[in-house]
Amino acid sequence: MQLTKMVESFFERVNGLCALLVIILLVYLMASISLDALMRYFLNKPQIWVPEIAESCLPIIAFLGAAWLLRKDGHVRMDLLFVWLNPRQTAILDFVTSVVGVGITLFLIWYGAKAVWTSFQVNYFTPVLRMPTAPLLACIPFSSFLLFIQFLRRALDSFGKWRTSEQKR
Repeated sequence: MQLTKMVESFFERVNGLCALLVIILLVYLMASISLDALMRYFLNKPQIWVPEIAESCLPIIAFLGAAWLLRKDGHVRMDLLFVWLNPRQTAILDFVTSVVGVGITLFLIWYGAKAVWTSFQVNYFTPVLRMPTAPLLACIPFSSFLLFIQFLRRALDSFGKWRTSEQKR
């Protein structure tokens, strides 16, 4: 039991650190894009590196924030549908969508890891700054693994709610 708590605590810390990194990247992007706009329109000196950095940061932001957002139940859902469902039906629907999420994240982990390995083998670099792309792509399998764990936790929680509501009937 103690090991489970330690693993959950570690997972929550990693998730929280990813969310913090997302915030830092968003603030950095906002500042660099604003600076680039000022440099371009007022000094006629655009910064060539800003678009490439923004293109590199956006997938990192999307992937790293996904598991934290799922934990907070912040993903888009059809509220109109959930208003009509009872708690048991809601638990069943949450369970089914979580199982589908588990499958999708397994797919993302596998193909993300393949993309990282291919990028590493080919030694692919970004065009302007000549950064290796493998470390940038590594956020996909890593974040997908975190999302996989969160979907698994959500599926187990929903299954428990479903079974509990079935016993009360």
